[in-house]
Amino acid sequence: MSIAQNLQEVKTACQPLTLVAVSKFHPAALVQEAYDAGQRIFGESRVQELLEKQQCLPQDIAWHFIGHLQPNKVKYIAPFISLIHAIDTPKLLAEVNKQGAKCGRVIPVLLQLHIATEETKFGFSPDELDAYLASLQWREYTNVQISGIMCMASNVEDEAQIAAEFDKAHQYFLHAKALYFKDSPDFATCSWGMSGDFPIAMQHGSTMVRVGTRIFGAR
Repeated sequence: MSIAQNLQEVKTACQPLTLVAVSKFHPAALVQEAYDAGQRIFGESRVQELLEKQQCLPQDIAWHFIGHLQPNKVKYIAPFISLIHAIDTPKLLAEVNKQGAKCGRVIPVLLQLHIATEETKFGFSPDELDAYLASLQWREYTNVQISGIMCMASNVEDEAQIAAEFDKAHQYFLHAKALYFKDSPDFATCSWGMSGDFPIAMQHGSTMVRVGTRIFGAR
């Protein structure tokens, strides 16, 4: 099937959730195909690749940074990024705030929760994120908007385990919303679910899915 057909199939399957088309490692020409089929939100995970695509593709694309972001790279994407999905340390959030101020922007971000069994995944544990939110240090930042939670499930075949992990993330989102963000309508995004597990994510609190392979094919 064509990218346009794949995209329509995924959009239909994940309605009414927000779809981030994960374009990382795919050439700009394929991103343009998806754009021409109506997609406007794309996800990248490497700063250099994102900058190259951002310069040559339509300027109304909403670019999401979905990978591990090093603090020293924030300055390159701060002028245009629509959402940073993976704030995984206090240091990174402070840097995004700093660079947002330099650009005169308030940059929307998600806090990355580490719920998967793999040690290699980044993010705050629930206890670490509790401690950070309780410090209230983040409330001093005027150039970031904390808009929700992002996570990745374990890379396993066991759908019950994946569902339980997404449930854990959703319960954490509700906990944080009640304690720290009850007066913030912008704290509303639950970003979990990818090509292999987004149907499960949809049933367990997700509001935004990140789908690449089902749209663009294998890399």
